[in-house]
Order: sequence, then C-alpha cells, then structure tokens
Amino acid sequence: MRFFKACLAALLLLGPAALQPAQKVVEEIVAVVNDEIITLSAFKAEYDARIREAEARYRGEELEKALAFVKTNTLEELITDKLLLQMARSMNLNVTDRVKTIVDNIIKENDFTNEEEFKRALAQQGFQYDAWIKMMEDRVMKETVVGMEIGRKIVIEDAEIVDYHRKHKDEFIVPEEYTLKAVYLAIGDKEPAALEAKKAEIDAKLKDGTLFDEIAEADSDEPMKEAKGNLGTFKKAELDKTLLAAVEPLKKGDTTSWVQTKNGWYLLRLEDKKDSRVLEFEEARAQITEKIGLEKQNAELAKFLSDLKTKNYIKILKPNPLDDK
Repeated sequence: MRFFKACLAALLLLGPAALQPAQKVVEEIVAVVNDEIITLSAFKAEYDARIREAEARYRGEELEKALAFVKTNTLEELITDKLLLQMARSMNLNVTDRVKTIVDNIIKENDFTNEEEFKRALAQQGFQYDAWIKMMEDRVMKETVVGMEIGRKIVIEDAEIVDYHRKHKDEFIVPEEYTLKAVYLAIGDKEPAALEAKKAEIDAKLKDGTLFDEIAEADSDEPMKEAKGNLGTFKKAELDKTLLAAVEPLKKGDTTSWVQTKNGWYLLRLEDKKDSRVLEFEEARAQITEKIGLEKQNAELAKFLSDLKTKNYIKILKPNPLDDK
C-alpha cells in the first residue's frame, strides 16, 4: 500500500487539475491554444494543487523557490500540455493498452485482488477512477510525443564519454570508506562514576586478552549489543565528526581510546579502510552516459517546445491570471 500511496502522490504532480470536476459555467478565458481554451478556474485548480504539493514537500528557502516557480511557470506548462495533447491526437496515438499495463502493475505490486478493489482504494484517497484514468492517458500521450520527437535525436559517442571523464575527474572521486566495530555505552541516566567504572572494566578485559568482538556483544548497550558490535561501513562524510577524528589515524585492526558523543561513549576498532580514489573510465561510463544524455535531452526538449509554440496559435489573454486588476 505504501507504493500505491507514493504512486498517487507522484501522479498529482503530473496534472492535479485533471482530477477536478468539469466546470459547467461560462467564465473568464486565460489563454487560447489553437482551438482550445484554458479557463481561469482550470488555471486556479492547477495552481492551487501545485502550491499545496510544494508546501507539503519543501521548507524554508526551498519552499520559497518552489512557490516562485509555480507562480512563474504554471500557465506556460498548461499551454505546453495543451500543445502536446493536441499533437498526440493529431498523430492518432492510442495509449489504452499502455495505461492498462500501468493499472495492472499497480494492482499486482499492491496485492489488490482485482480492479474493483483498486477503484475502491483510489476512492479512499480522494480520486475518481475515470478522472484518474484520463489523467494517466494524458500523461502517457505527452511522454510518447516527447519521446518520439527528441529520443531519436539523442546520440552519445564514445569519444564524448571519454572526454568528459578526462575533464571532470573531480566528479568521480570515491571518498574514504571505513568499516567499524564498536563497544557502546549509552549515557542515558547513568551516573558518571558508573560509566567510568564500566569503561575501566572493559579496558581491563581487553588488556587481559578478551576478544574485542566478545566484549562488543556482551558489554555494549543497545543497539550495538544486538548488532554484535557491527557499527557499519561509512563514507568519510557520513561519519560523525568526533568519530571520524578518532578513526582517521588508525590502521586496520587498531582500536581507539574511548570517544564521547552526545548520546554515549564509543570504543572503536577499524575493521577495514578503503582509500579515496577516482573511478576508472569503465566504472564511470554508465554515470557519464546518463549525465550527457540528460543534458542533451533537456536541450532538445527546450528546442522542441520552443518550435512547437512558434508553429501554433497561442494567445494569452490574462498573463497574470491571479491578478484581479
């Protein structure tokens, strides 16, 4: 069910206004796109849905940027959607089978018994099934048009990949990696004297030859006791700065002195360390290919959409739809 809810949330980003009830009143027109119109109510429904999504997803400065983007781009994106759907219809695209496959996959992945159960789950999330299907069909048609128009134009030569790897070594640095075991004593409500006594007891055991692994499992507090002392493997930036300072000078098999953090005391042993290195070309090939491909796709998409708008009739009657003046 978690996948189902996440899927629905993602679909909201693709066109929340598509799920709004149809307007039956004559109202103000915001823009004309060939022989279709964008009404003020349709714009406001889309705008409000995007604002709600931004407020749910972001905070602080990121939220301010997201809200500014919604205010600036909603009308343009609605116009783009109209043009792509008009183009899809002119190409007689039929995406019924593809949408059915999407529905079948959602039903399967969420263990719904049948389509009726899926419909009931949609209703519980506030979605009308027919409106949801229409939104999915529109989404798939737009994606198909874009894929057909720009996909064939994306060609990535091996020489480009090699050149990118040579010129951007800094992007392919793998940081140091530490694998650690630990004895952990939680501070909690323990008296300082009791903690010091426990630390001294553990130090004495190690000095007498008791194995670190045995002590980590027997004497650690949770959650380290259950983990049998296995703290994990961490990249340099992932480690607490206090712990990093303690383990950086170690060689494999060395143990730190006691290290205090906010929640407790650690005695750390370095199980393994992998030095920082630059990914070899073959290791980085897929990453570079994806990056170059995305850059080319974005450039081709911008050009395609610009040409599409130039070749079609678009008249914006209300450039600032939220402005009542």
